[in-house]
Amino acid sequence: MASSYRIELAAGEVLFREGDAPTSAFLIERGRLRVTAERAGLPMLLGDLEAGALVGEMAVLDDAPRSATATALEACVLTAVGRDQFAERLEAADPVIRALLLGHLARYRRTLATMTGHEPVRGSALAMRYAGDAGDKIRLEAHLREAIETRMLELNLQPIVRIADGSIAGYEALVRWNHPQRGAISPAEFIALAEETSLIVPVGDYVLREVCAALRRFCDRDPEHSPFVGLNVSGRQIDDPEFVDRVVSQAREQRIAPSLLKIEVTESLMLDYPKVATFIARCQRAGICVALDDFGTGYSSLSHLHRLEFDSLKLDKAFVQQLSDPRCVAIVRAVVTMAGSLGCELVAEGVETPAQLELLGDLGCQYAQGYLTGKPQTLDSLLTAVG
Repeated sequence: MASSYRIELAAGEVLFREGDAPTSAFLIERGRLRVTAERAGLPMLLGDLEAGALVGEMAVLDDAPRSATATALEACVLTAVGRDQFAERLEAADPVIRALLLGHLARYRRTLATMTGHEPVRGSALAMRYAGDAGDKIRLEAHLREAIETRMLELNLQPIVRIADGSIAGYEALVRWNHPQRGAISPAEFIALAEETSLIVPVGDYVLREVCAALRRFCDRDPEHSPFVGLNVSGRQIDDPEFVDRVVSQAREQRIAPSLLKIEVTESLMLDYPKVATFIARCQRAGICVALDDFGTGYSSLSHLHRLEFDSLKLDKAFVQQLSDPRCVAIVRAVVTMAGSLGCELVAEGVETPAQLELLGDLGCQYAQGYLTGKPQTLDSLLTAVG
């Protein structure tokens, strides 16, 4: 044995035995190993493994005692793979994938126990927790599908005001989910779940329909002064070649101008500039405005920004919340100047105090959004409030 990571075995030497604790797995670099399990006191062959194969990983993955014995058929060299290396990757994996993997291992162990006449190995507490996490996620995904079909998702609108006079210029569409058993579910939870799956597309279409219907009601109330409504899109929606056509179709169906819709593209999607530039061009050809959301969060490069012809920038709330810092004020002043030079309107997000609003106005920012200027409300609440 040369080190704790490099294992050398002579022919006939045992790497681990059935029932041993799962300290690590091993990658066979050279040589061959035979894997056996005891049946009626005699070894039962499970397989011979050669260079490139992993051995002992099952026990490490589900944290259960070894279910077999591994013996060198010839001189072997192996690399030890620690439990922490598996644990980190398993913890980072999708809970459903973890459950599928551990479920497969559990079935294998039950089959092996039946073949050898042994008692089945009981699943570890860690494996049971992973299974529980996966069950929760699978149930939540099914409930989200049902919520889309039964129209249980609720559209909320947060005002975006003109700083100069305090009038409402538009709204940002926010989706809320009040689960019948769990109550209000954080958008961070169910939107993240939707983005991991294909559900983000039907969720996005659901919000699009609700927004267009809301704009129809705004237009009916005041045809001359209808506000715009911004809605966020995901990377999957940008990749969808039919998305812009569906936006135009919904606007036509509700008899509203496409210009009343503002598509908000988060800055985290700016890594693929050609794709985003193509998407923006398609939207603008259809008369749809596009905003860069969460501007300043560190994803976009100024060397590419001039190629992306956004209609507006939404300054991330992190800047607004630090306006007491003169250096932050200097940055916001520079962003205001840059936005003006690019022909973009600027919306400051997360405005919570009168002092922040006043300073933003002094710096030349045109619009503000935040709890100071209006919390998210349902459409009915907004229409009732203005009579």
